[in-house]
Amino acid sequence: MKHKLFTKNFTLLILGQASSLFGNYILRLALSMYVLDATGSAAVFAGILSLAVVPSILLSPLGGILADRADKRKVMAALDSLTGTAVLCAALCLSEQNAVAVITILLVTLSVFGAFETPTVQACIPQMLTGSQIIRGNAAVNQVASVSYLTAPMLGGILYAALGLKPVMYASVVCFFVTALFECFIKLEYHPMDDGQNILSMVKNDFLTSITFITKERTDILKLLLLAACSRFFVMGVTLVGLPFLVRTILSLDAKYYGAAESMLAIATIAGSIAAGLLTGKLRFRSLSLVLAVIGMCMLPAGIIFFFGADTAVKYAVNIAAFCGMQIAVSIFSIFAVSMIQQNTPDHLIGKVMAYTSAVTLCAQPAGQMVYGFLFDGFRENISMVLILSGLAVCMIGLLSAGLFKRLEEKQEELMDMKNQQDRNC
Repeated sequence: MKHKLFTKNFTLLILGQASSLFGNYILRLALSMYVLDATGSAAVFAGILSLAVVPSILLSPLGGILADRADKRKVMAALDSLTGTAVLCAALCLSEQNAVAVITILLVTLSVFGAFETPTVQACIPQMLTGSQIIRGNAAVNQVASVSYLTAPMLGGILYAALGLKPVMYASVVCFFVTALFECFIKLEYHPMDDGQNILSMVKNDFLTSITFITKERTDILKLLLLAACSRFFVMGVTLVGLPFLVRTILSLDAKYYGAAESMLAIATIAGSIAAGLLTGKLRFRSLSLVLAVIGMCMLPAGIIFFFGADTAVKYAVNIAAFCGMQIAVSIFSIFAVSMIQQNTPDHLIGKVMAYTSAVTLCAQPAGQMVYGFLFDGFRENISMVLILSGLAVCMIGLLSAGLFKRLEEKQEELMDMKNQQDRNC
């Protein structure tokens, strides 16, 4: 029987995510522009962003425990309400004298809330949807995030230029409270775990249980987490550092070309999310090794074109096409990989495992940006080799992971057969 994707619960979740992500994107754009205008230093804002990531990494395991133990609907509604309140308080306290301090505190606070909200939202999807609909659900959430990322910066920039920082902050406050309102109407089953433990014992026991699960019982899930982090290391390093460096420094093109490139990447992300939804039931999980290899293959033409005497326009076009192809493949891989982790994890552990996924990928991204910052700067005269060797490395990782994805698929089929048997017995 084909289950409906856009149930009432999932529709409310999607609407809430659309509002929340839009508010987040316009807020962060306005904050970055304000700090750059006020200090004239990109390094200052980069430092603030780096500091803000730390709570998300450190607190994600606690966020996973909360997602598994508490009522997810109440957790999401409370966190979005607190986020809106935090932004409102920051807007009311903001002045020219304390702007950098207030923005730093705000971003750190938002990072703390995000450490608890991200695993809760990800843990909701398997509870709302079943089977292959989980992949379509993750694809839909990814599409919402991509559309928000595409539209919010433009609208946020217009609002900031016309009205200043505080009106943008107030607009984001409205978005967060609207999200909380949508989440209040979500209905999810909740069974309290009353095992008589105090809070410290509960946290310790849940942490050890989840760690044992991924390091001893299901080491294949741990390997998938590390594989996802590895791919993020290469992709985010090449994309976030390499693309602006190639466009602005190597090809000496102005900011409008980089803006166009960013827009194309956002569109490619949306296309990848749509493709993932269409491939549900057609693309087998064991084929993800090939998708990972395709990511590496897309990097190759971006480097190879520099060996030829092509003009700047051709190099720019080839690089944009290569990066867009990579972004489409990354979206498909990420959606299927997250869905695979969700489907292979027991319900009482899914929040914690998704929290580890978030923490590991958060660590991989800045590491990749730092390494590729040094690589692109040090090999600017031989930029093609950085791209080609990176592409070959990702291709090799993809091909070597074929056995892992085969085992995961077989284990998932085994779990599905057991579940179907239980349903028949009931």
